[in-house]
Amino acid sequence: MAKNRKNQAAAIRFGPALKASFLCLLIGGSALGYVWQKNEINRLGQQILEREKRLVQTQNDNKRLGDQIAILHSPVMLDRRAKELCLGLVPAQPLQVVRIAEMLVTQEKNSSRQFAQRLAIQQTP
Repeated sequence: MAKNRKNQAAAIRFGPALKASFLCLLIGGSALGYVWQKNEINRLGQQILEREKRLVQTQNDNKRLGDQIAILHSPVMLDRRAKELCLGLVPAQPLQVVRIAEMLVTQEKNSSRQFAQRLAIQQTP
C-alpha cells in the first residue's frame, strides 16, 4: 500500500523548507555582518586620517606659536615694544645696582666644632 502524504507529520513536510530558509537567513545575516564590518573599518580609517591631519596641524601651530613667543621674549623685541608704548624704561645706572657679596662657608669634618664656632660667632657682638 502506498503511503499517503496526508498521514505524514507536519515536521516532515515542512522540514526541508525550514532548513532552506534557516540556511538562507544564516548566509544573508553573515553577508550583512561582513558588509557592516567593512563599512565600519572604512569609517574608522577615515576618522584616524582626519585626526592624524589635525594632530599634524596642531603640532605645526604649536611650533609656529612657540617660535613667535621666543621672538617676543627676546630682549631686542622687549626693548622695541617698551619704546613703542612710551613706558620710559631705561637700563639701570651702575649706582642703582646693589651687589651683595656672599661668604663661602667651608664645612669641617667635625660638625660639633662647627656648631660651637657658630655659637661663638653669634654671641660676639
